[in-house]
Amino acid sequence: MDFSLSPQAEDYLSRLQDFMAAHVVPAEPVYEQQREAAIAAGRPHDLPAVVEELKAAAQAAGLWNLFLPDVSGLSTLDYAVLAEVTGRSPAIAPEALNCGAPDTGNMEILHMFGTPEQKEQWLEPLLAGKIRSAFSMTEPDVASSDARNISTSIVRDGDEYVINGRKWWTSGALDPRCAVFVLMGKTDPAASTYRQQSMVLVPRDTPGVEIVRDLSVFGYHDQHGHAEMRFTDVRVPVTNLLGREGGGFEIAQARLGPGRVHHCMRAIGMAELALELMVRRATEREAFGGPLALQGVVQQQIAESRMEIEQVRLLVLKTAWLIDKKGASAARTEIAAIKVVAPRVACAVIDRAIQVHGGGGVSGDFPLARLYAGARTLRLADGPDEVHIRSVAREELHKVAGPRTS
Repeated sequence: MDFSLSPQAEDYLSRLQDFMAAHVVPAEPVYEQQREAAIAAGRPHDLPAVVEELKAAAQAAGLWNLFLPDVSGLSTLDYAVLAEVTGRSPAIAPEALNCGAPDTGNMEILHMFGTPEQKEQWLEPLLAGKIRSAFSMTEPDVASSDARNISTSIVRDGDEYVINGRKWWTSGALDPRCAVFVLMGKTDPAASTYRQQSMVLVPRDTPGVEIVRDLSVFGYHDQHGHAEMRFTDVRVPVTNLLGREGGGFEIAQARLGPGRVHHCMRAIGMAELALELMVRRATEREAFGGPLALQGVVQQQIAESRMEIEQVRLLVLKTAWLIDKKGASAARTEIAAIKVVAPRVACAVIDRAIQVHGGGGVSGDFPLARLYAGARTLRLADGPDEVHIRSVAREELHKVAGPRTS
């Protein structure tokens, strides 16, 4: 296996690191101030102006839409290293480059499955950073870890689909720029298990689309929002079908392969930032007659963190390499494994950093509490750990026992 970057990716990496240092890091306190002002003004989901400034700067620097191979020319492995860098500023860096979830996944499936008309209406403005989108799959009334349970109905009525159901954790839905939802529901409950679901594009302003509430994550309210939603007799043209009827699972799997590499590398970036903060705190803070760094227990926390980060990075890079060389289906086990391991490592490293920071670690004076909330949420997003552990176990059992017949 060769994890070396292409010359193009090396150039992007150098420019991205410069961009982070010159633009993103200085913008972080400005972002927080503008967020606080927007919240105080009763507009908690408005995008702080500094992010639009960063987007313009990123476009001018040629650091735009790097996640999409057909646009950037980068492989999954190439982009993985860039995603790690943006993970050091998860609130603003990915969006500054137009590489933030859930838009990246939505743009990928529009690119792969969208009609020319759908691409013109939705993909082009998304690629231009003029609008945002949301992915509406998880439901409050069923265990959505098993996507077969999804109960939102999509019923054809002439030249329209009629949608009824409840969704939640529709991330990005409360951002005023969110213009379209990619919704997964059942078009044919009588079909075979994995042919019942379809995906349709639902414009935000369609009658019957209702945002019920904004969900918090460990008490934090995301700028883009995590919405609970209700769809009541929502009508969209049949031309809003993404792909084919019954193709929802196929599209979902296509969306999750490279996207999980992106998520996991950003988690590693979060862990690297936490380790850097831990080391800095350990060398600057004194207790029991000397710096914390002289304490054996602190040294162990630092060492364990470095070793875990290096291990998980190698696994994620292997996964990206496999996707590039053999396709996502050949990397099924690795894709499931990194989805478990990367957030776990991020959580562990951030938790140690919090411990070394003492009371300050759980305060808003340092970014660690918010980092932990984000990393811990990744153990549920795109399926909980248990689902992916089950997938890894099944692949291992299959090697010895063969495929199940029931």
